Amino acid sequence: MQYDLSLKMGYTYQIPASNARHMLRLLPLSLPGRQRLVAGSLTVSPVPEEQRHFTDFFLHPTTSLLVRKPHEKFEIRMKARVHVEMVPTTADFSPLLEDLADEIADCWSVGALSPHHFLSASPRLPDSAEIAGYARPWASSKLTVLQIARAMCSKIYEDFTYDGKATNVDTTPDQAFKLKRGVCQDFSHIMIIALRSLGIPAGYVSGFLRTIPPPGKARLEGADAMHAWVRVWCGETVGWIELDPTNDIPASTDHIVVAYGRDYSDVAPVIGVLKSYGSQKIDQAVDVIPLG
Repeated sequence: MQYDLSLKMGYTYQIPASNARHMLRLLPLSLPGRQRLVAGSLTVSPVPEEQRHFTDFFLHPTTSLLVRKPHEKFEIRMKARVHVEMVPTTADFSPLLEDLADEIADCWSVGALSPHHFLSASPRLPDSAEIAGYARPWASSKLTVLQIARAMCSKIYEDFTYDGKATNVDTTPDQAFKLKRGVCQDFSHIMIIALRSLGIPAGYVSGFLRTIPPPGKARLEGADAMHAWVRVWCGETVGWIELDPTNDIPASTDHIVVAYGRDYSDVAPVIGVLKSYGSQKIDQAVDVIPLG
C-alpha cells in the first residue's frame, strides 16, 4: 500500500515569540519489511537561523532548529510518500508469561531495539498500583505473552470510551484510567503500564492512521490526525508486534510509523522552548491519501 501524506501544524502567539528552539520528529521511518519512505520534505516558516539534522537514540531522524527573530506565527509543513507492506501473520511462538523473564535475561543487547528499555517506568509512565491491579488477572494465567497482549488490547477497547474532549496531551495515565475515557495517547499509555506491570516489555508508537469515510460520504481533507498505538516484545522468536487498543486491531497497512519510544515524551512530534508570554493557538491538519 502506498500513501501520500501531508501535515500542517501552525502556532499563533498572542505576543510575538523569539529565540525559539524546536526539535521535530515528523517524517515517517524506513523500516525493513514494514515500510519505506520513498520521499519526504519538512519545511518551517519563518526560516530558521540555525538548523541541523541527526538521528536520536531510538533511531528517529530528528531536526533541531532555532528561530531567533520575533515572530507571531510558526508553521510546519511535512510532505511524504510512503510504501507500507503487509505484516505477515505467523503462528504464536511467544513464550508463556512465566518463561518471558528468562528470554529477556538472554538478550544482551542494549541497543534501540532491546526489550530492556521498555520494562520499567519511563518519564511519562510511572508505576501505577491501579493500572497494575487492572492487569493482575493475567499474571496467574497460563497464556502466552502474545495472547495476553491481544486480550489486554481488546479489554481496553471494551472498557474505555474514545472522547477527544475528556483529556489533553498532559493528562496522566492514572487520570485517564479513572475517567475511563480519552484518546489514543491515553489508551496506549494505560496499556503500556499494564503490560510492564506483568514484566512484558512495551513501548509507544507514534504515526498516522488512514481513516475511511462512511459509505456514500466524501473524504474530508485535513480531517485525519496523528495516531498512537502500542509495541509489545513477545520473546526472541516473535520479537516486536504492534497493537492498536483504540480500535482493537493489530497495526497493519493502515498504520504508518513515525517514531518508536518508551512513551509520548520520546516521540513527541514537536518539542522546544521559546521566549514569549500570553496564550497561543495551535492548528493541525493531516491528510493520508492512499494511491492506486
